[in-house]
This record gives sequence, structure tokens and C-alpha cells, in this order.
Amino acid sequence: MIDVAVVGLGYWGPNLVRNFSGSRRTRLARICDTDPSRLEALGALYPAAARSRDAGEVFADPAVAAVAVATPVRTHFPLAKAALLAGKHVLVEKPFAMTSGEAGDLVALAAERRLCLLVDHIFLFSPPVRRMKALVDSGELGDLQFVDSVRINLGLFQHDVNVLWDLAPHDLSIIDHLVGREPRSVVAVGASHAGNRLEDVAYLHIDYGSGLLASVHVNWLSPVKIRHFMVGGSRRSVLYNDLDPSEKVKVYDRGIDVKEDPEGKREVLISYRSGDVISPRLETTEPLRNLVDHFADCIEGKAEPVSPGEQGLRVVRILEAAQESLAKGGARVNL
Repeated sequence: MIDVAVVGLGYWGPNLVRNFSGSRRTRLARICDTDPSRLEALGALYPAAARSRDAGEVFADPAVAAVAVATPVRTHFPLAKAALLAGKHVLVEKPFAMTSGEAGDLVALAAERRLCLLVDHIFLFSPPVRRMKALVDSGELGDLQFVDSVRINLGLFQHDVNVLWDLAPHDLSIIDHLVGREPRSVVAVGASHAGNRLEDVAYLHIDYGSGLLASVHVNWLSPVKIRHFMVGGSRRSVLYNDLDPSEKVKVYDRGIDVKEDPEGKREVLISYRSGDVISPRLETTEPLRNLVDHFADCIEGKAEPVSPGEQGLRVVRILEAAQESLAKGGARVNL
């Protein structure tokens, strides 16, 4: 079993603690937080784990082989760097880092030390996204033409990042996972309504070239919660609705067929296709448990990372470009 420490016991940390403790592949060796009340509350549930208020104690423990960092975004880089320098494998909560420079430094350091560096892009380990990836890789969707994502709700306002940096990494990591290439340019518009100069509503448009466009809408102000992710292909399209209790993924054999006009009266002939809608059966495993097991596989050299630091770097680059576009009033920013 791999001894793991979790640094940061706020919103997401307890979920990591629960899964590292419950996995047959890992042992929860330490928990760490600067807030003593959090340490006491979670320590009572997991008494076998040593408690620390100082992350330095965690990194200095030779028994700890891996560290999960679930702290505020501004602390991801110094904590992950210190863990890597101490010879620990590292899992970092999203967004990976505050800048692409920080993200690049972590990727280079992990490669130099031959350590596993993963980003907690949790949706990549969910059964719906795994099924979408299989559909894309098999060619069943055909050539990808568009991605439309809506992730909105009356959300948890962050104090150090805007809504793009908070919510869009989920969608950007899924798009990166499915598309397999970096975009050419981005355009972003947004607005702040809470008086803190952090955008709480934003629209991000991404051009991947070859006719593939992606749109991401994120919002902390919506009175309703919507989680829609649609991928359109030349043959079929797939809709992932995370809030649907029974049919999270639907594959649509609907679209258009384009043919050349044999009579030459028009450039092309367009016909509409209205076929079946299929909802495939999905696994029922918890995404975070899948991630924990995958982290263990990567540490043991049994798998290549699905969400490596390199992917975290690509996502941060898009977020940086989006931030630049926001600052320029929605101007296009090339990558």
C-alpha cells in the first residue's frame, strides 16, 4: 500500500481523505491543515492518520510516498514544488497553478525527479466522460465539429479566482481529453456583480482549427443548476447531462448529410438525418475512487497519467489567454 498525505482539509480535502482511506491501494498516513478545528474534526474520523498543521512536517516524513494538495490556488505551486523536492509523488487540485510559468516549472521538476504529477481533473475519471472518450476514439462521432458546455448554478464564490478559473478547468480538461490538441485562439467576455472585481459570469469561445469550435459558459449567479456538455460530430453527437439521474449520456444519430449536387445547380445538397437516440449503460463507480486507483497505478508504473501535469499546464495556458481577453474587452488572443 502507498502511504499518502492530504494537505488542505477545506471543501475538497475531506473527499480525498475519505477515498485515500477507503482504497485498497493506499493508506492515509497524514492529514494537514492550518486550521486546528478542521484537523480535530477529520482526525476524529480517521484516528490512524497523523495530524500536522505544518506541511513541512508532511514533506519531511520519509514514510509518506505521495501527497495530495487541496489548498487555495495561490498555494498550489509552493506546496507542490516542496513536495516534489522532497521526493513525493503529487496530486494537485484544479486549477493546477496560478500561472503557466508555475505550471511549467512543476512539470519540469517532476520529470527531472522522475515523480508522478497528476492534476485532479476529476471528471476525466467519471463513467460518462470515459464513455464519451471511447465514442470519440472509436470514430463513431466522426470528425468533431463543436463542443458546447454549460456549467452554471448559484455557486460558491471564491476569493482568489474568478468563475473562469474556478469552474472552467472542469470543461477545459474534458475538451483537452477528447480533442487531443491545443487551441489556436480564445475569446472571453465576463462581468462582475459582487463588487470584488472577480467575474462571476463568463463566456469562453475557443477555436481549435479545422472547423472545431468550443464554447464554455460558467456562472455563479444562475438560480438553476445546469450541467450540459455536448460534443457534435459529422456522424453523431453526444450529450452529457450530469444532473440526469438515469441517462447521463445520450448519443444522437441526428444531423445533416452533405453531398455534391450532381446537376450543378447548387454547390452542395444538404439533407437532414433524424435517427435513433441511444443512452448507453454506464459504470457506477465513483470518479474520485477511480482517480485514487489511477494515481496508485501511475506511481507503481502500471499506467500513463490520464491527467498529467502537462494537461494542467495546457489548461492554465487557456485560462491565462482567457484572462487577457477579458482584460481587453473580449479581444481574440492567439495561443
